Amino acid sequence: MPPNDLNWLGIVLAAVSAFALGWLWYGALFKRARCREAGTDLDTKAAHPGLRLVFAFLGSFLAALMFEIFLGSKATAANGFGAGFVVGVFFVTTSFGINYAFSQRSLRLWMVDSGYHVTQFCLYGLILGAL
Repeated sequence: MPPNDLNWLGIVLAAVSAFALGWLWYGALFKRARCREAGTDLDTKAAHPGLRLVFAFLGSFLAALMFEIFLGSKATAANGFGAGFVVGVFFVTTSFGINYAFSQRSLRLWMVDSGYHVTQFCLYGLILGAL
């Protein structure tokens, strides 16, 4: 797909949606459970939070860009959402599951982290298909 045919507004909005979702998911809904399962302190401030945010946005942007290319220009909100669900469940969560099994991480941590990414890719598909 030529760069002029890409939905740049949708790509940026999808990347930003990952931040809004992350704030809700890891900040409000599952912070305590994730910290408990990952063995991290609730109140510890991250070193270099700005650098983490830049890296996270770059990753979100690249994922949204590739998802836009994957969906194609004829995607609708409905089939974008469905494609996001398939990618989230059958690519991301299964990959996490393999890693989490070998690193002996808990099922609960896998569910929290995988749930975020399933929702993230559903949002990507919904946004990219709608715009």
